[in-house]
Amino acid sequence: MDNMEQGTQAWLEARAGSLGASQVADALATTKSGWAASRANVRAQLVRERLTGQPTDTFCSAAMQRGKDLEPQARAMYEFQTGAEVEEIALIRHPSIEGSHCSPDGLCGGDGMLEIKCCGDARHYEVLQGDEPEDSYVKQCRWQMAVTGRAWVDLAYFNPDWPAKMQLVIHRIGRDEAAIAEMETEVRKFLDEVNKAEADLRDRYAMKEAA
Repeated sequence: MDNMEQGTQAWLEARAGSLGASQVADALATTKSGWAASRANVRAQLVRERLTGQPTDTFCSAAMQRGKDLEPQARAMYEFQTGAEVEEIALIRHPSIEGSHCSPDGLCGGDGMLEIKCCGDARHYEVLQGDEPEDSYVKQCRWQMAVTGRAWVDLAYFNPDWPAKMQLVIHRIGRDEAAIAEMETEVRKFLDEVNKAEADLRDRYAMKEAA
């Protein structure tokens, strides 16, 4: 575990060039004809971060900023409703897959984790109606379990604009060994692509400089 605060420049720099849990779904996304374009986008981002040592300057929309601002409130309500004590953590690296990590919104006891999603009214309404979690969020939670070895993640949807009893909806994502093993295999293949792309560019432009 790296001791720093999420969102700080040090945290951003520590993540640069490393595949995070929130990127796994895009890195492994497929279409009917093969890999989705998002795979190439993530690969290029990681290669560029490794070559420069600089994190990607990502745009923060009003909705994204709102989510960041609401996260402490969501965490406090989760602790109140569940009785769990949440330990904030910045970054955890995969123990055996170099170049990958996760940054959960909290650790719960010795077995669990918390991942907070502050969605708008339309999506929150769907969740209140019993809609299932998005596949990308499930993959994010599974990768967090792959990295940490923990047994579950509580995926908590939070919107403080609804009545008190409807503000927090929790979906527990349990550990699926087969799914996690498959993801680890595919992530290793993806990171091999990233490593090769980085090495190829370094060799090509080192040769140009020598000439």
